Amino acid sequence: MEGKLVAEQVFDFGNLQPTFSHPCGLDSGNPCRNDVPPTLVYNGESWSLGTLALSNSCLFVDRSSESRSFKDRITKLELGNELNSMTNQHPSSFPPKIAGLRLGTTGAGIKRADRDDLLLIELDPSSTCAAVFTRNAFCAAPVTVSRSHLGHGPRWLLVNAGNANAGTGQRGLDDALQTCAIVAGLRGGRPEQVLPFSTGVIGEYLPIDKIASALPKAMAALTEEGWERASRAIMTTDTVPKLVHREIILEGRKLALVGIAKGAGMIHPNMATLLSFIGTDAKLEAPLLQELLATAADRSFNCITVDGDTSTNDSLVLMATGSSGVAVQRDDPNLPVFALALQAVCDELAEAIVRDGEGATKLMRIVVEQARNEAEAHQVANTIALSPLVKTAFFASDPNWGRILAAVGRSGCPDLDIAKVAIWLGDVCIVENGGRALSYTEEAGQKVMSETDITVRITLGRGDASQRVLTCDFSYDYVKINAEYRT
Repeated sequence: MEGKLVAEQVFDFGNLQPTFSHPCGLDSGNPCRNDVPPTLVYNGESWSLGTLALSNSCLFVDRSSESRSFKDRITKLELGNELNSMTNQHPSSFPPKIAGLRLGTTGAGIKRADRDDLLLIELDPSSTCAAVFTRNAFCAAPVTVSRSHLGHGPRWLLVNAGNANAGTGQRGLDDALQTCAIVAGLRGGRPEQVLPFSTGVIGEYLPIDKIASALPKAMAALTEEGWERASRAIMTTDTVPKLVHREIILEGRKLALVGIAKGAGMIHPNMATLLSFIGTDAKLEAPLLQELLATAADRSFNCITVDGDTSTNDSLVLMATGSSGVAVQRDDPNLPVFALALQAVCDELAEAIVRDGEGATKLMRIVVEQARNEAEAHQVANTIALSPLVKTAFFASDPNWGRILAAVGRSGCPDLDIAKVAIWLGDVCIVENGGRALSYTEEAGQKVMSETDITVRITLGRGDASQRVLTCDFSYDYVKINAEYRT
């Protein structure tokens, strides 16, 4: 392979978000040459990847040259020129087809008459499904129904935009169940094989007649090439569709993952995001699929916030058709490679949601390091990310670093030694030794705050755990969008 570089490195899967980032500089194209046996570590287990190369948006794994086994730490990592290619989206290219998964959209006129707002996804009978849902106690009717139907071999997903069917009581449940029965009747299945999803205004009843009338058109439109239209059909206040795809090649056979998501406001997930659907042609059993999805969601969608409001309708679904013939199993070297690609899809979708936050003009990465544990690191990062004063300062490009310091101080860390805390804006140290850094200048802080992508880094000096939360600023438009949401 032209330009091939050999890097010997241990990868910690937990650090691979959202790109191939590593302290050795792998993400910048400078492969590490430490004398460390290369292995990927996932959930505390070490996995041999065999000879691995990144090129042309694909992740290649070849184990034909030598014997490879679980926990085998003797292998080589070969990196091509496109080090970040697997985690880069390619908007100009169409997503790969997922054989056995078809998508059809149409306009039902649920809120507007000039756009698609109904999506039907159909899966082959041998497919498996996993899902995670909102933990909001007032979860929407379709969430309740989908939870109960998930274990019955889902064949169809029905998604509507413009109406959340939340806060609608028993009638809402009956309406969600009725939509399942309509789909099943038209496609020759059972109602419990249908998962319903809704997004939009809370407290209004679902327009069953409009959905029933539009469903035949959505069915007629079913195609394996329907991902782009599907990404637009589920939008509400989103300004751009969110569509991500990856391809991985395991032992000479190509696998694909394609994901879509919607969400711009009411984003403070306690499982996933507003709505996201990911398909793959890999073959996985449902319990393993569920574990992988939950892990990926915890490291991506559960680490973002726009406004601190957890939706009633949050749902994330992973569908595996098995059409590639490649099985991904537990205690199999294929597992961490697939998990890595899934994490990349979830990471990029989650970041796209924050970038498209209602009225957002900036993306902020809040990174907390040297915490006692991950929960503490997440707590501190979340406190900063949720602060309206911090978010409005970023909108104004105002280096009012005292707001960040105050958020760290009220984050609830017991016995926090402020003399050990340090805070950076980008590469500019603003706080150390309990106060303003002696090297800090207002001009340096202003330069960082004028950027559109900003990293805030906090070291607590009390452990080795870290966590990252993505958020955005609060602008005038956020207030305007939400004040006019129902008009």
